[in-house]
Amino acid sequence: MAIGVKKVVRPELTPLERIYLVEVAKGLAITARHLVRNFLVGTLLGKREKVIITREYPEEPLQVPPGFRGEHRLMLREDGKIRCTACMLCATACPARCIRIVAAEDADPGVEKYPSTYTIDLLRCVFCGYCVEACPCDAIRMDTGKFENATFTRAGAVVDLVYLARNHAGKSPLSEGIY
Repeated sequence: MAIGVKKVVRPELTPLERIYLVEVAKGLAITARHLVRNFLVGTLLGKREKVIITREYPEEPLQVPPGFRGEHRLMLREDGKIRCTACMLCATACPARCIRIVAAEDADPGVEKYPSTYTIDLLRCVFCGYCVEACPCDAIRMDTGKFENATFTRAGAVVDLVYLARNHAGKSPLSEGIY
């Protein structure tokens, strides 16, 4: 079976259409109509409600919606140790591969393993929450409500076990000088 070529004949443009002045005038007429309808009638006559776009951010804090996934934090047990058992399920579920865990044996016979190293690269993280869903022992959460994670260096965006254990809602390990 051979593929054929079909010729498409384009219609000839009239001299006015070739100059494009008529088409430019039509576009300007549509723009003027939208200007009159949206700006003059809506704003001056007050028929539209005003939408606040600009926020005075540092003075007026943003309200995050319920269920917002902010920065990560690691939960602690009653005895103060990290709840994580280094099962690697959160690192396996992470689509960005930003979680690194090194497991170690614990001296306590009741605890099989613990993470000796637990780092999250926040520059690679997409804040999807798969790590929270995959964790069987509720060791990692994203309920801090923090969305400000700017740093001056790339290394500052890689948070470790100490930072994650002290990262709770309302207080930052960086601002308190803990980290």
